[in-house]
Amino acid sequence: MKKYYITTPIYYPSASFHIGHCYTTVSADAIARYKRLTGYDVYFQTGTDEHGQKIERKANEANVSPKEYVDEIVRDTKDLWEKLNISYNRFYRTTEEDHIEIVQKIFSYLYQKGDIYKGEYKGLYCTPCEAFWTVTQLVDGKCPDCGREVEEVKEESYFFRLSKYQKQLENYFEKHPNFIQPVSRKNEMINNFLKPGLEDLCVSRTTFNWGIPVKEDPKHVVYVWIDALTNYITSLGYMKDHDEMFQKYWPADLHLVGKEIIRFHTIIWPSILMALDLELPKQIFGHGWLMIDGKKISKSLGNYKDPREYINDYGVDAVRYIILREVPFGNDGNFTVEGMINRINADLANNLGNLVNRTLSMLDKYFDGIIQKPTKQEEVDNDLIQMSLSLPRQVEDKMEQLKISEALTDIFDLLKSANKYIDDTMPWVLAKDDSKKERLGTVLYNLLEVIRFAAVLLQAYLPDTAEKILNQLNTKEKDISTLTKFGGLKDQVKINEHVPLFLRIEK
Repeated sequence: MKKYYITTPIYYPSASFHIGHCYTTVSADAIARYKRLTGYDVYFQTGTDEHGQKIERKANEANVSPKEYVDEIVRDTKDLWEKLNISYNRFYRTTEEDHIEIVQKIFSYLYQKGDIYKGEYKGLYCTPCEAFWTVTQLVDGKCPDCGREVEEVKEESYFFRLSKYQKQLENYFEKHPNFIQPVSRKNEMINNFLKPGLEDLCVSRTTFNWGIPVKEDPKHVVYVWIDALTNYITSLGYMKDHDEMFQKYWPADLHLVGKEIIRFHTIIWPSILMALDLELPKQIFGHGWLMIDGKKISKSLGNYKDPREYINDYGVDAVRYIILREVPFGNDGNFTVEGMINRINADLANNLGNLVNRTLSMLDKYFDGIIQKPTKQEEVDNDLIQMSLSLPRQVEDKMEQLKISEALTDIFDLLKSANKYIDDTMPWVLAKDDSKKERLGTVLYNLLEVIRFAAVLLQAYLPDTAEKILNQLNTKEKDISTLTKFGGLKDQVKINEHVPLFLRIEK
């Protein structure tokens, strides 16, 4: 069986969540589910990056230990992922004993190899972003990522010889043009970081204690680059006696990250892997941000609420659909409550929900809910059938390019055509003429089969809704392999009880 290892970055623990936090994970979940649907052995990992000065300060303010502080946030994170139906295989924490042990081994290995050396760091540091900056990188004297004040830091540190791997990185980018996607991100990394020249990287700190101690020098703690980034291999048992998972799944097929951390994953992380003589992941994709009302989601602006409120109000699949559908993958996208309601009404309630409910209701009314064997197909039928048969390949092509929004558009275009097919064939008129009973049965069968095609594919994106539809159809033909021919539904099977999938929302 083909394997597929997909990761999201391990999230820095946050006491408050917004819809933007969900974007990477929901997108990765859709990719993971689609790969499973198409026969891959998928390993999908997410988790939390739990060390650092910011956590230590927050814990002190809350009068609890850093571990107690992050434990509470992790419980909240897992609860949100569960409510969003995230199908991860592992939730990995950088406070796990295995991770701590392996990070110390990695640090020691690189130190003994000469790729880590001791020096002194003096520079500007943004605590919220856990990032060092030069004066020229600041924007109006503040952190270029978050806009907050930076503080001057001077301390003894260990450094990783990042500059040593500049030429090797340049060669790798040239030989593997799809390694960084989209292309705009690759160009940004080359022009803004590689061409000006890489500087060696500070990889230890002494001004706080909440981190993994450097074994050779315990007053130092391992800084985020070697701590957090290595989770992708430590979780698989790298440097352990039993490393079957590492041998099976590494290199990762896809690191899915937000554009704000693309530099860490495409410059620093590959250099660390090169220093360890390990293969690089096959692709790193830096997606854009989900904005709210055209503005960056911000705690200071107070322009967001907990995603669970949207889930409670509109349902989990409605929220997943908006996240996946609204943003052309790789670009920034805009989220508004009005836009979400419009999408729910137009796409989910009308296009999908109404189609399923109308079709199943007509089958109940005209054939006591029993699926009829289709007879001779007419030209209007063949157009819909051919569109259905071409859909799996279209979706596959879009998903190979990580164009999730476009894959959903293709599925909903088929549903739109099915609604038009009802208007063209007018089943209610056919029902008035007993001589057209077979024709009516064929029309309804075609509609049911189109619905099945869509539901099978929607298992990757709207898993709860897809399961409801397939259960209402009373079919076991749920695998994507059943979409190679039109006619998977068995005739003379009675459909199950059905209720509307989505209700229109009155503004």
